[in-house]
Amino acid sequence: MKPILDRLKNGEVLVADGAMGTMLFQRGLKSGECPELFNLTHPEILTEIASLYFQAGADIIQTNTFGGSPLKLSNYQLEAKTKEINQTAVSIVKKVVDDKAYVSGSCGPSGEILEPYGNIEEETMYNSFKEQISALINAGVDLICIETMTDLQEIMLAIKAVKSVSLSTPVMATMTFEKIPKGFYSIMGVNIEKAVEGLTEAGADIIGSNCGHGIDDMIEIAKQIKTISSKPVVIQSNAGLPEYSGNELVYRESPSYFAEKTVELIEAGVSIIGGCCGTTPEHISAIRKVVDSTTRIKI
Repeated sequence: MKPILDRLKNGEVLVADGAMGTMLFQRGLKSGECPELFNLTHPEILTEIASLYFQAGADIIQTNTFGGSPLKLSNYQLEAKTKEINQTAVSIVKKVVDDKAYVSGSCGPSGEILEPYGNIEEETMYNSFKEQISALINAGVDLICIETMTDLQEIMLAIKAVKSVSLSTPVMATMTFEKIPKGFYSIMGVNIEKAVEGLTEAGADIIGSNCGHGIDDMIEIAKQIKTISSKPVVIQSNAGLPEYSGNELVYRESPSYFAEKTVELIEAGVSIIGGCCGTTPEHISAIRKVVDSTTRIKI
């Protein structure tokens, strides 16, 4: 395959995969358990999930390493298994896609707050990200996705960690915003303009947003990003906001609704379209069909 950044520069629209947590909960993950431990205890489940998204037409398949940094894994006394958890996750996806899709190393928030508001020093957080990212890159990912971030300082440290390990590995960086009366802001008070400025300064190759919203708000977020940045934009929406139906958490936005709105994301200039919480292989298949029929670009 061509390098992903070359394809994006040529104007291709790529399809990313959907939710990992949703799929794991459907397959036995219990609340309070470490999702990343499934890489070691239930690799067949991760193989199945990657296969379903690959068969649905995703060009980019993420590893089950969202909480794979030592700081995050320490909540489960698993920090000593950081390398094994991350490298196993990469191996699982690589075997599924067989160089026919990009393997994206997922890197989520550390779960800690930087000083002076929290107790974690920048160096400690940076080193934690670097340890995880080193494992992912050494295992052969095609790109690193730093996602669901709300603290601009934290995501910039993670991007810095990628660049310190490999200058050639593309970085896809996404933040999560909330809609308030004065616009879209992360819970740490970062607006879209400030986010784009910081992510660009840190060296992210692809920028965007994931989680937090259904696809309608994400269309508006994408349009705002495109007005202030020429970088490729990625959008991975939730399937709406979660609601409880009895004891079950449900997401109301259907694959057909995602298909309808994918047209608007393409028109807004989004380069990578996927899903976040509540999305399934059916959502990704719906996106794939629209991308193919709208752009006429095949893998």
